[in-house]
Amino acid sequence: MQSDNLKTEKCFIESYLPHNFLAEKMILSCLLINTEVIEITLQILPVEAFYFKNHQEIYKAILLMYQKKIHIDIVTLVNFLQENGLLNKVGGIQILIELISQIPNLIYFEEYIKLVKDKFFRRCLIKLGYEAINSGYITNMALEDILVDFENKIFNLTTETKTQKLFSSAELLNEIFVDLKDKFLNQNFLGLKSGFHDLDSIIQGFQKSDLIIIAGRPSMGKTALSLNIAINIIQNSKLPILFFSLEMSKEQIMYRLLAMETSVNQIRLRNGKLSQNDWVKVNRMINILSKLPLFIDDTSDLSIQNIRSKIKTLIFEQNQIGLVIVDYLQLMQDSKLKLESRVQELSQITRSLKIIAREFNIPVIALSQLSRNVENRIEKKPVLSDLRESGSIEQDADLVLMLYRKNYYDTINSNQNNNDIELIVAKQRNGPTGTIKLQFDEKSNKFFNIKNIED
Repeated sequence: MQSDNLKTEKCFIESYLPHNFLAEKMILSCLLINTEVIEITLQILPVEAFYFKNHQEIYKAILLMYQKKIHIDIVTLVNFLQENGLLNKVGGIQILIELISQIPNLIYFEEYIKLVKDKFFRRCLIKLGYEAINSGYITNMALEDILVDFENKIFNLTTETKTQKLFSSAELLNEIFVDLKDKFLNQNFLGLKSGFHDLDSIIQGFQKSDLIIIAGRPSMGKTALSLNIAINIIQNSKLPILFFSLEMSKEQIMYRLLAMETSVNQIRLRNGKLSQNDWVKVNRMINILSKLPLFIDDTSDLSIQNIRSKIKTLIFEQNQIGLVIVDYLQLMQDSKLKLESRVQELSQITRSLKIIAREFNIPVIALSQLSRNVENRIEKKPVLSDLRESGSIEQDADLVLMLYRKNYYDTINSNQNNNDIELIVAKQRNGPTGTIKLQFDEKSNKFFNIKNIED
């Protein structure tokens, strides 16, 4: 009895799923009258977009005929369906005659497609809803996996519903003119200021939708530089920043920040051997840092899905986000990607990070290790090809910054007082490359503008 009720309920639901019978008929009529619109339609509408089974079969037949370069009209379509034993399945010749008896206006063809797509996506949403209900009863699958899978399906559906508009040169030039006028009147940086004058003069700040790579050998100062940049940006823009730390815990990151901002030695902070003056500095800085919109996530097995989900959560809570930092790239994994090599997996991850930067229109900074090849060369300065498991890192990155400290390699002849560090702009998609110098205090992990030190 319960089984019969479920079947009845299913039939009831299927009978009343969103659809538009007339719009489907109009599209099929348009395809029979003007075959030039087939190319547009097959790129936009899948077979499942048609709700009625006979409409699906007719559409599928038209697409097959188009692929086989068979002339399409009512006669050839009837013949094709008859030869493939599908004529009765679509409702006979009468159904096809009805299609051509209603001559549609091709001017409204795009509107017909929008109507059918709208109903199709609504059906997909209903299907997802029932999948979500059924997934709630699956106890042998981790809840987090269910939620991630459901979130991916929602994201894919959201992406499909967004239609990419074609922009004319006139529209684009008008936007550029308005943008240029705004820059001329305000004379502001294009992007978020890093806080390092020489770097900002080359890159004009970190740009929206850019993927930025900060690369270097272990202990070169990648995390320290990214934290310095994060604090500088927050102080200048007041925008929230999301910092993903796959290597260090959130507590270790906060200790670093305290050392950086108080200039108290990290060792003294860790063992708690602080002087009275240190306590004053630490207490004051804790009050300042606690008010900054810096959010830290130390999930060690971070995935692209996690990043996207947490960005959305932060935007919901804070209404906006300024920057995302990932420390670091090579520690990221994605269990959903069944790829042959780590290089392919990492290439897919960097591509996904670039997509996230564009999707949320924010700069994304990803830290990256350099390969050991640097150690085997006489000239230790890094180049783009030194990016570890590079794959598409060079290709996807809009900006690549590389850290180089001479003292890191030449410990015998190094000058202990020379704390200069070179920040190499190895790639900039929309600007020049070059090298700038900063000063780095290893004890506090603080970076300084050299001009500030000289002053």
